[in-house]
Amino acid sequence: MQKIRNIAIIAHVDHGKTTLVDKILHSCSIFRDNEQTGDLILDNNDLERERGITIVSKNVSVQYKDVKINIIDTPGHADFGGEVERVLKMADGVLLLCDAFEGAMPQTRFVTQKALALGLKPIVVVNKVDKENCRPEEVYEQIFELFFNLEATEDQLDFPVIYGSSKQGWMSTDWKVPTTDIFALLDAVVANIPPAPTNDGTLQMQITSLDYSSFVGRIAVGRVHRGVIKENQPVTLIKRDGKIVKTRVKELYTFEGLGKIRATEVKSGDICAVVGIEGFDIGDTIADFDAPEQLPVIKIDEPTMNMLFTINNSPFFGKEGKFVTSQRIKERLYKEMEKNLALKVVETPSPDAYLVYGRGILHLSVLIETMRREGYEIQVGQPQVIVKEIDGKKCEPIETLIVDVPGEVAGKVIELVTQRKGELLIMEPKGDLQHLEFDIPARGIIGLRNNVLTATGGEAIMAHRFKAYEPWKGVIPGRLNGVLVSMEKGSTTAYSIDKLQDRGRFFVDPGVEVYEGQIMGEHIRDNDLVVNIVKGKALTNMRASGTDDSNRIAPAIKFSLEEAMEYIQADEYIEITPLSMRLRKIYLTEGERKIKGKNF
Repeated sequence: MQKIRNIAIIAHVDHGKTTLVDKILHSCSIFRDNEQTGDLILDNNDLERERGITIVSKNVSVQYKDVKINIIDTPGHADFGGEVERVLKMADGVLLLCDAFEGAMPQTRFVTQKALALGLKPIVVVNKVDKENCRPEEVYEQIFELFFNLEATEDQLDFPVIYGSSKQGWMSTDWKVPTTDIFALLDAVVANIPPAPTNDGTLQMQITSLDYSSFVGRIAVGRVHRGVIKENQPVTLIKRDGKIVKTRVKELYTFEGLGKIRATEVKSGDICAVVGIEGFDIGDTIADFDAPEQLPVIKIDEPTMNMLFTINNSPFFGKEGKFVTSQRIKERLYKEMEKNLALKVVETPSPDAYLVYGRGILHLSVLIETMRREGYEIQVGQPQVIVKEIDGKKCEPIETLIVDVPGEVAGKVIELVTQRKGELLIMEPKGDLQHLEFDIPARGIIGLRNNVLTATGGEAIMAHRFKAYEPWKGVIPGRLNGVLVSMEKGSTTAYSIDKLQDRGRFFVDPGVEVYEGQIMGEHIRDNDLVVNIVKGKALTNMRASGTDDSNRIAPAIKFSLEEAMEYIQADEYIEITPLSMRLRKIYLTEGERKIKGKNF
């Protein structure tokens, strides 16, 4: 029997997955004593570190006693469900991590459903029991109920529970008895997760993720399902559509610690990286050269949202980015599709624009942010939900929305959500907060977060996940206020901003270069207003001393990328360059907007 355990760590965003993996790596002496590693070792790209979320799943391996444990850290956000669904194929068991105060959250449910359906054995870890107001017993009951509702088997319902605090580095079978290490968890993994089975027969291995090296190109990563894979072995690559390609394995690597080590052969049950195979995609099967057999293709949930990506054609194009042509943008989007399974790119009648389909606003914004940092200049349109016709009825994606909010402002949240065709299902106290659950069209969630955070003074905790396609719920009111649009190209002046402050709130500071048609701020009324924001103060012979010092300008509102995506309307674009982000009208001159604006 092989001494290998393959486990995936699943949890809601920010419940402590990556911190726990850090502690496991340290406990199993992966690093030298004097090595500086920092925190969140696995969140190794800049975007993940800044946002504090995992976006791409990663593999590490540790040796505990005489067992090799392959650990797969997965994203917690439902927008990256494509990542999770792939990597669960490599695991034999899952560690379900849950916050001792928040309990099972929507994304926990989403990923747990996938894991239980694959028949994986769960171990529940109730994390953060050092928090105030924590309620480990209630959370345990809640998880048991969740498993029961998700139709877990008898064996899955008989799950072991470990309590602890990843941050403080201890795990125990009783939350009232803290220990000094996390070995209780590793013992539970060895005892409860089934060893990786050895399946004899011809080679079968499914490619579940990609790696890239500038020396050898694309590397296929997956778990050997059956047989043995060897260096220099001739193999057959079976594509997702059944097409067969004959090829050869050049090099083999297995995972050890944070890195990989060269191997001559890998038996079934272990996870390995294969170098030398060309033209593969995620979901393809590497099989025997003479008698190839395909493994079931990975099914991914369909995208629920799309956005228009187009070249930057504003007056400031090419000033800040390296890649501005439509050919470069097209190549980059198609390259992303190779590894991002839940993404789909469709060409439009215009050679400069592409429709990009994704799982949600966060999924698309991470792609935009990554492209921006690589030096691309692009413009994106308003996110649109994907509407389907089912049994002759127009249907749209419906989401389950969960909001935890202080009791005194719960009424405001219910009002905001019901205005957007949301339906209140559950309202119950949870600690000192009110716990609200709604069904709401995915269209209604676009732009909702800003309004809820404003109404609750930033105290609302929101989470949502895709539920199902249901009949169209009718018209949802969009943004209530119009915008202030620049009349001229030039540099903004404090003088003109000061004079226009009673017209609305501004998004730009004095001294910023702007162009005609750029959105400067939000109007106090529901119509758009064209303003001259570059006018300076006229010089006269008679001037009162000190009057210029009396300008009192309110600070400009700064949007994050997701906030901007939720804010814009159908006749507006966001211009994104490596250094700046601007909101603009699609038609820049007022005359054009009057003639063509009737299309929106």
